[in-house]
Amino acid sequence: MAGILDTVDQRTQLVGENRLEILMFRLAGRQLFAINVFKVQEVLHMPRLTLMPHRHPHVCGVVTLRGQTLPVIDLSRAIGLRPQEANERSTIIVTEYNRSVQAFLVSGVERILNLNWESILPPPGGAGRHHYLTAITRVDDQLVEIIDVEKVLAEIVPYNTRLSGERLSDPLLEAARGREVLLVDDSSVGLAQLRDTLSQLGLKMHTATDGLKALNMLKAWADSGERVCDRLLMVFTDAEMPEMDGYRLTTEIRHDPRLRDLYVVLHTSLSGSFNQAMVKKVGCDNFLSKFQPEGLVDVVLDRLRRDQPASS
Repeated sequence: MAGILDTVDQRTQLVGENRLEILMFRLAGRQLFAINVFKVQEVLHMPRLTLMPHRHPHVCGVVTLRGQTLPVIDLSRAIGLRPQEANERSTIIVTEYNRSVQAFLVSGVERILNLNWESILPPPGGAGRHHYLTAITRVDDQLVEIIDVEKVLAEIVPYNTRLSGERLSDPLLEAARGREVLLVDDSSVGLAQLRDTLSQLGLKMHTATDGLKALNMLKAWADSGERVCDRLLMVFTDAEMPEMDGYRLTTEIRHDPRLRDLYVVLHTSLSGSFNQAMVKKVGCDNFLSKFQPEGLVDVVLDRLRRDQPASS
């Protein structure tokens, strides 16, 4: 297991290149699963597990790593497979999503693989665990299922999207009412959180489930003679998505003279310190970690202030 994350320090080279590194692992069975390496802090054998009364059924207990207490989530059970046994021989993947750190119990880690997003496709429709996937790909003729971790976490700790009356009373927000925005995210949870929050501002929303669909939508509007930068107040895009990621989407927007002035917000569960540097590289206007309803208001206000005439 030593050295499994040796390539993580090279990940910044992938940004804007429409590439992704995935960490592949197995749960209860032979099926291969994966998550984005960007989300992974470390992989290790299970430290001493402490059980907690009244814990969520998907939570095995908690462990302490370097003074930090982390929940351990049985990822197999969380996506509808049989539960895994948690003991000192178990493997956990420590991850950071939406500014929170947690560990996922897995049966074993395989390897890290560098892929092009074009080779990563949306999951098939239907019920079952496909409900918990954001994408699929093939590696050495094996199907690899990329898990929608945001959905897993939302079912354990539901997200709050309600805005306070004080925030909604800001007079500048009246300028947002009736304006249109484009939301781009492959996670149903991510899109729902954006919709629920931004609808409270009276915004009208268009959605796309990956960067390529979003780019095609924007170009179709422009091809029809639409002044897209006048039509849309802003674009919110996730970072990691099948076929085209948010970094490449932003790059393509900046390269099209009809779209380049769009206000683009990177709205992602990836860590803030990494993304704030990458936002400048690809030309986003703003960055926000996911599931911060008050932060979404701040971003909308920032966009609206740019329309305000400069004071003399």
